Amino acid sequence: MAEIRWTIQAADDLEGIANFISADSEHYARLLAVYILEAVERAGAFPESGRVVPETNTPEIREIPLGNYRIKPEVIEILMVYHGARLLDPIRLK
Repeated sequence: MAEIRWTIQAADDLEGIANFISADSEHYARLLAVYILEAVERAGAFPESGRVVPETNTPEIREIPLGNYRIKPEVIEILMVYHGARLLDPIRLK
């Protein structure tokens, strides 16, 4: 399994999403957070899963439906967690 590292931005994104959802439902906020964390763990087991982020067209930067991760040798760095309806700013991937 690849090592997984969270950037400060990604951790803040996840916390912000959970806080936003918890205003309506703490239960669903927890469920979504667990769902995202499980997806990250699966990415650690299968680091080349997901698709290349089209905005970057860089094989090292991939995304899964629940977030983005950057592939490095033996390391997966979680760059951000974002809602799919938002436009992705490639500058945030650096």
